[in-house]
Amino acid sequence: QVQLVESGGGLVQAGGSLNLTCAASMRTFSSTAMGWFRQATGKEREFVATVSGLSTSTYYADSVKGRFTISRSNVKSTVYLQMNSLIPEDTAEYYCASRSRGYSTATGDSNQYAFWGQGTQVTVSG
Repeated sequence: QVQLVESGGGLVQAGGSLNLTCAASMRTFSSTAMGWFRQATGKEREFVATVSGLSTSTYYADSVKGRFTISRSNVKSTVYLQMNSLIPEDTAEYYCASRSRGYSTATGDSNQYAFWGQGTQVTVSG
């Protein structure tokens, strides 16, 4: 059973930073692509960032490119999302997601992700 536990959300002023963490319980973590998605109130879930199993590829939504950085530690089975220059439009519930074990290709397609965390709230005040 794969479990994903996010942490690091909170309330921050515009221009500030947060670092989200997702701890995964998964035996094949290093060969599995991971992603971050978000969902604002009243809106559909949207892709934020993804990283391949060995960190050879990363992709970002245009709205966060240059401000957010996704990374992972395969030793710690953890994926991170460093968020800088936050704006009110970044306010949302942020979810960590994992592709099926062994699928290492990074993708922004949420349908390709098999496991999801419970989410962590990020609120950016203007």
